Amino acid sequence: MTLWIPGPTEVRPSILAQLARPPIGHRSAQMKELHLRIDGPLALAFGLAPDSSSQVAVHSASGTAMMEAALLGVGPKILSLVNGAFSKRFAAVAESIGKKVLRLEVPMGQVVDPSDVARALEEEGPFDALTVVASETSTGTATPLGPLAEVLKNHPGVSFLVDVVSMIAAGPIDFDTHRLDFALAGVQKALALPPGIAVMCCSEKYLAAARQRSRPSWYLDPVRIIEGHAAQKTPATPAVPHYFALAQQLEDITNGVTLPAGHEPCEGPAAWAARYAEHSRMRARTAAWAEGHGLSLLPAPQHAAPAVACVQAGELDVAALVAGLGQAGYSISNGYGDLKGKTFRIGHMGDHTLQELEELLAAADKVIAQP
Repeated sequence: MTLWIPGPTEVRPSILAQLARPPIGHRSAQMKELHLRIDGPLALAFGLAPDSSSQVAVHSASGTAMMEAALLGVGPKILSLVNGAFSKRFAAVAESIGKKVLRLEVPMGQVVDPSDVARALEEEGPFDALTVVASETSTGTATPLGPLAEVLKNHPGVSFLVDVVSMIAAGPIDFDTHRLDFALAGVQKALALPPGIAVMCCSEKYLAAARQRSRPSWYLDPVRIIEGHAAQKTPATPAVPHYFALAQQLEDITNGVTLPAGHEPCEGPAAWAARYAEHSRMRARTAAWAEGHGLSLLPAPQHAAPAVACVQAGELDVAALVAGLGQAGYSISNGYGDLKGKTFRIGHMGDHTLQELEELLAAADKVIAQP
């Protein structure tokens, strides 16, 4: 069964083999070398410049756990943009640790208008942080970060906290350009790794402010996590096999190893850009395929996520499509929550290629054509 769900996704055998490596001591010189292998390519994944003061880190936890960690480093009043299940979760996590949350909510598949964000910041503030999900996996909807960064120029005291779980390694994040303060992700989506660890990036501004605050957690203390990683000394025993897998995958992406056969050789930022371009091609092809069946994506074209397509099913029997593709060896997902039976989702992410997507869509054509 080939995974085309919105994560976890397919993992290459060479990466899975990294999980079977013999254990090493997490305070050993080998572990320090492993940190160094990770940091450079991970900085590229977040779009950091070579001279950036922002810092990357890895933690043995889920993306949801890192939502909590990010929020522990900011003050009590949060403005949360909600347009799907995971942006709703970000707000709920904030409330669970005692934050006062104002939700700006729009229907699933839409994005919050930056002018409404500006109005809320002016009329309901001051706020300590803004939470955003860059790519809402439940709806295949991408929220542009640039316009929000422009709004936040007038509110320098507001930390910009962003979930990039299904954006990282599928599209550019441009952490410094958009003046993000904390970006977080799991690794089981477009990074094409087994779930088990989280990656993050934080600004110097965020870290300095967080140091001055009470952070009522030990394992999810963002300062402890970031500073521990920077010192190549994790706060607790990490999931070392996953670090090996992460290091290898980041190096492979950076060296162009994961690009489709026949692609022009490239490395460094160019290899990451080529990976983003492949995701864009898969997004466009899926949208065109849906249109060919009289269907459409849930979000507007300009807000379609690069790694997940959420297709409005119309009169199509979603359960039958999912089951039929399963029998053909392909796993896609029904709609999420209230969208179940009304939409289906294809995770065209990670190391999948346009050619592989064509094979999936051809199989879907056969299922749909069945009486």
